[in-house]
Amino acid sequence: MNAFDDYQEFTFSTAIYPGAGDSTVEALAYCSLGLVGEAGELANKAKKLMRDGDSAKLREAMRAELGDVLWYVARLADELDLGLSEVAQANQKKLRDRQWRDALGGSGDDR
Repeated sequence: MNAFDDYQEFTFSTAIYPGAGDSTVEALAYCSLGLVGEAGELANKAKKLMRDGDSAKLREAMRAELGDVLWYVARLADELDLGLSEVAQANQKKLRDRQWRDALGGSGDDR
C-alpha cells in the first residue's frame, strides 16, 4: 500500500455524510459537490493572492484548502470503488501518452 491509499483509508474514519461508504447516489453527489465547493474556496484564495499580493498567510490558507480538496477526491474515489493510487497511476499514464505525442497543450478529453 502507498501513501495515497493509506490516506484514502483514513478519510473513511472522518466521513460523515449521507450514504458514506455505500456508493449511493447521495454519497457520490455529496462528495462531488463538496469537491467543487472546496476547489472554489481554493480558487478564491488564488484570486486574493493576485489582488493582494503574495503572503505566507494566503499560501497557508491555500494549503489548507488543498487538503480539503484532497479529502473530497479521496472520498469520491472511495465511493466509486477506486483506489486513489489507481486514479493517480491512470492519470500519469494519460499524461505521459499526451507528452509523448506532444499533445499536453490544447483542449478536449480525447487529445
